[in-house]
Amino acid sequence: MKGYFGIGVEGVSKAMNVGTLFRTAHAFDAAFVFTLRAQYNRREGAQSDTSDTPRSVPTYHFTDLESFRLPVGCRLVGIEITDDAIELPTFRHPRQAAYILGAEREGLSKEVQAICDYVVKIPMRFSVNLGVAGALVMYDRLVSLGRHAPRPVAEGGPTETIELPAFGEPMYKRRLRLRQKAEVKQ
Repeated sequence: MKGYFGIGVEGVSKAMNVGTLFRTAHAFDAAFVFTLRAQYNRREGAQSDTSDTPRSVPTYHFTDLESFRLPVGCRLVGIEITDDAIELPTFRHPRQAAYILGAEREGLSKEVQAICDYVVKIPMRFSVNLGVAGALVMYDRLVSLGRHAPRPVAEGGPTETIELPAFGEPMYKRRLRLRQKAEVKQ
């Protein structure tokens, strides 16, 4: 899959939720993880982050919105239940993205929502656990941007095999070669 993604949280109060999110991000091959305005206790989070993500994945802790930074070209995608949010199944993930989830009770602050390039919601009756919501978003990204065979038409049916891309020489070299052949014939 081309591109990269990072995922983080704003103002969380439960280290176990952050640990679960970070462990899942590590499993989905996140390029980085982060916290914003959060008191994340790594020792407490390690109880659910058994892969010890901060030792394997770049981890950033931003104390306030003014210090918050993303890589150049990275789009910020907020995950929040709002009336005008894009529903996750219809959202096209940016190639370079950072996803941010809000605190357990308050959600994403209005200030963070204002700087998001997109705000996305998971269509459900009510909010789910922070780690579960993050996992759903990362899985949706994998399914929509990854190279996977199409789903079978019948339930449980076999899937088609996916063709691997075949790369030839660069187009400019091929055109140059064809021009040279044409010149020789003249």
